[in-house]
Amino acid sequence: MATSYTTTLTALPEHIDILGHVNNAVWVQWMEQVATEHWTRDADPAHLDAYVWVVTRHEIDYRGNVKEGEAVTVRTWIPEGPRGARFDRLMEFTGPDGKVKVSAKSTWAIIDKATGRILRVPPEVAARFLD
Repeated sequence: MATSYTTTLTALPEHIDILGHVNNAVWVQWMEQVATEHWTRDADPAHLDAYVWVVTRHEIDYRGNVKEGEAVTVRTWIPEGPRGARFDRLMEFTGPDGKVKVSAKSTWAIIDKATGRILRVPPEVAARFLD
């Protein structure tokens, strides 16, 4: 049951930097928000209770700007299976003009909430997000 998740975010006054567009730090916050929403929506409830994810790496390509009041459509998906404890997640933020404004790849590691330790991604966790 492969899944992608799509949502819309709107640039508010507090998201705007001195140049008049969404600040780079806000894009990172949005990436975490959207990834968390996808996990919460599609994970097995038992997995939500057992595991937490942390970011180990972000790669972001800025291709355009978004101004106050503009909305972006965000789509996220998992392109391939995990590598040990790590899972890559892709995102595209598309502006009102239909062009991708930001594309990103984040690497996440899974942690067992009970032990606080990183573990290999269990196959049953990965299965909810892959083909």
